[in-house]
Amino acid sequence: MKHRLSLLVTVVVLTIAVGLVVDRIGGNWGQPLVSLWAWGVAGLLWWRERAWRSRLLACLLIATAGELVLSLVWGLYDYRLGNLPLFVPPGHVLLYWLGLQWADRLPERLFCLTPWLALAAVSALALARLDWLGPLLLLVFLACVRWGPAPRLYVTMFLLSLAMELWGTAIGNWAWRSTLPGLGWPVANPPLAAGAFYCVLDLLSEKSARLRRLATAN
Repeated sequence: MKHRLSLLVTVVVLTIAVGLVVDRIGGNWGQPLVSLWAWGVAGLLWWRERAWRSRLLACLLIATAGELVLSLVWGLYDYRLGNLPLFVPPGHVLLYWLGLQWADRLPERLFCLTPWLALAAVSALALARLDWLGPLLLLVFLACVRWGPAPRLYVTMFLLSLAMELWGTAIGNWAWRSTLPGLGWPVANPPLAAGAFYCVLDLLSEKSARLRRLATAN
């Protein structure tokens, strides 16, 4: 059982990391193939993780709505082809599942240091006038860690999403706008505190799943 879980974790990690490369260099077939594979893996997780089905489904729906608003409506960042790639919604589910798997294994020192390191890095970028969105996102992240029901999950997701953001922007799958639409604030590509969006996604997914369980029980 443990071997199967390790194999599945490897598949999910490679789906995210290699899938972004295939999307970037795969030509006309890259994005459709990655999307098909990502949906397949997300479906496998939904079928396998019976206890987490409500959370995974809530993550999928909320993440899709968030992507539509943040990217296509607000224009905070742009995907390579100017669309919302079909692999993105299930990709959020894959990352969320990884966070759920690894949150309890997060080293205590890393859990304690991450908010302080994020504070230092985000403050440096803000003072250098390179990213003014970062401090707002950092406040959201710190609030989730301080008052949310799953602080270890939020720190884990913050780190996982930062790694994914750095990888995806580095190879050109998406890019954050250099200025915040509507306000003109400078924005880094990516903001180091972009993981705050994922923390909110996790918080809403858990709350939605809990409300659904209560509604079903009643």
